[in-house]
Amino acid sequence: MLPLPFRAKTFGAALICLLATACFLLPGQFVSELTVKRDGTFAFSYQGDIHVLALSKMAQDEMGDDATFKPQPCYDDASGEERACRADEVSVQRSDWATAQEAGKAKKKQDAEMARQMLGGIDPSDPRAAEELAERMRKQAGWRSVRYAGDGKYVVDFAIAGRLGHDFAFPSLERMPVPTQFVAVYRRADGSVRIDAPAFSAAANGSPIGAMMQGIGGDKAAPKGMPALDGTFAIVTDGEILANNTDDGPQPASAGMRRLAWTVTPRTAAAPTALIRLGQ
Repeated sequence: MLPLPFRAKTFGAALICLLATACFLLPGQFVSELTVKRDGTFAFSYQGDIHVLALSKMAQDEMGDDATFKPQPCYDDASGEERACRADEVSVQRSDWATAQEAGKAKKKQDAEMARQMLGGIDPSDPRAAEELAERMRKQAGWRSVRYAGDGKYVVDFAIAGRLGHDFAFPSLERMPVPTQFVAVYRRADGSVRIDAPAFSAAANGSPIGAMMQGIGGDKAAPKGMPALDGTFAIVTDGEILANNTDDGPQPASAGMRRLAWTVTPRTAAAPTALIRLGQ
């Protein structure tokens, strides 16, 4: 495993690259439930946190300017001991630092523009960006309340119901792609539905950030500034449960329904999933 300082540095650099290409939305503390009935009707709810990492302080710090030039130590070639740097050595260091700064600024500008595009035209560095995104959410069906709590965190109450005449995914935001859905329902031709909750796991199956976390020690606590998973997800159905990855399997619920439940923490290795056959 990489040393801690290097892991933190690697994480920061990788975060900006990933933010620029995905503008991550991640869950934090939450309670979520999906009801799916044999007649094809459904109801979904999510109450809790949604973290937009592109608006977090961590991301803004990574996007910010680097510190001023500081000469690095010089060492004696023979003894290896530290010595005072010559003027020409300091000059070379300063020139290299300036070149790196220019390249870094160009890269950060490019990353910021990509993040803006992925946020549907919202500039993440604009002080009004967080509230602008909140307003977009409030305009869409299902978002009963949206409150921005700072540092990229939104506290939301979402609930929607309807008929599964098509696939369903949450969250779905206007002009903003969500590479890793919190919950997705996929209809199959045989009358069954597959339900996946890829963001409700430490590995965040299929997510670049999950793969990165695994690479730098996903079994440990997330780096400071990253949201910690702390939630519950349940599926309630009267359909035929063909497969699921709960620890306890289907449990009795009211009105002849059965309930599948998952507790989601930073130690949740596998994303919740189930396959349910509905009525024909």
